[in-house]
Amino acid sequence: MDQRLYIVTYDISDQGRWRRIFKLMKGYGEWLQLSVFQCRLTPIQHAELIALLDAMIHHSEDHVMLLDLGVADKVVPRVVSLGKADFTPIEHEPVIV
Repeated sequence: MDQRLYIVTYDISDQGRWRRIFKLMKGYGEWLQLSVFQCRLTPIQHAELIALLDAMIHHSEDHVMLLDLGVADKVVPRVVSLGKADFTPIEHEPVIV
């Protein structure tokens, strides 16, 4: 599976929209901080997430950024993490059907 590692961060002006986006993002990645997620996404998942976010936000009030860190299995993020939580890249886990 061709996955890339993304950091998704957002600034949403309305609390209700923020909650809806937070719930959506929990289905796509690992929550790092208040409005920051780490996601391993295939090209299809990436396109789907962008379409869903694009439909949810108010373009004149909100802002969403998806930072592409590279091929998920090959990227070695260089991150400085201070405080209570360390940054650990999401590992590829097998899916049992």
